[in-house]
Amino acid sequence: MDFSVLSVPTILQNAAILTIIVAFAGYALTFISAHMLARRRDKLDLVNKRLNEFYGPLYVASEAGNIAYRSLLQKQGKTQSEPISDEDLKDWVLWMRTIFFPLNDIREKIIIEKAHLIIEEKMPQCLLDFVTHVVGYKAVVRKWADGDFSERRSTIGWPPEFDVYVRTSYAALKAEQMRLMHSIAYRLWCRLKGKNGRT
Repeated sequence: MDFSVLSVPTILQNAAILTIIVAFAGYALTFISAHMLARRRDKLDLVNKRLNEFYGPLYVASEAGNIAYRSLLQKQGKTQSEPISDEDLKDWVLWMRTIFFPLNDIREKIIIEKAHLIIEEKMPQCLLDFVTHVVGYKAVVRKWADGDFSERRSTIGWPPEFDVYVRTSYAALKAEQMRLMHSIAYRLWCRLKGKNGRT
């Protein structure tokens, strides 16, 4: 048997090459996994920002407005507010000034100031329609302040798809948030971050 094939320099060269390959593969795997985790973290940060600053407050204000609106209708024994009769006008003006209009102001401000956080590439028409509806009511409320109650509603109607959009967008983002937060990769990233003492 010829043992010259198994010479020491060849074995050492092969071991060195193997070590370099394993080290490079480990580095590449670490780099790729860190990149993937960072992308997932960035995605979660964006989802959280959208929920905290846009869709969450919009959802809460919209749900509160809907609950209040149904409560007013129930109080008046109606299924819809139109037409607003003379006997219902006092309640309508009170609820508009103290409940509906402040909630509309909150939603309008969110849409205008945080529009960069919308999910879609283009501004959804229902958001534009909502802002237009609120602007129309500003003129009506101003007339009320001057004692003129000839107009009782905004000339620009409530966009019915607004509430559907807010609910579905909020629910979709909450589901995405849960998926990102509870993924194995993200939990591992949080553990590693915690062990290294990073914040």
